[in-house]
Amino acid sequence: MITADALEKEVTLPGAAARHDDLWMRDAVGESPLRRDEALELLALGEVIARKAVYGRQLAVRSARASGASWSQIGAALGISKQAAWEAHGRWIDDQAEQNRETGYEGLDEDQTAAARALAGDVDDGA
Repeated sequence: MITADALEKEVTLPGAAARHDDLWMRDAVGESPLRRDEALELLALGEVIARKAVYGRQLAVRSARASGASWSQIGAALGISKQAAWEAHGRWIDDQAEQNRETGYEGLDEDQTAAARALAGDVDDGA
């Protein structure tokens, strides 16, 4: 069975996007109807792309903080408030820590979580 969880481990973001684009174009122009497995793959790939994009977004937020960007600047770059950007990043850190507690190897371990929280700082850091 095709699942987003299985595909996420097998494909990179560019690979998932390319395959998604191929299936989506075939479906959109209707040259040949997608088979059931292809339609399900299209759905699963969409989820994989969304997951990988969120993860990449938070890594970019972390990079922006590490380079000295304020939460106001990060929020502006994302088109949201500084508070919303800071809260979303905090939830991502929490999710990564929980993932590590559950699996013992994925996500952020305790030291990485502490470092991520320190880097994130307070919403008004650097205003």
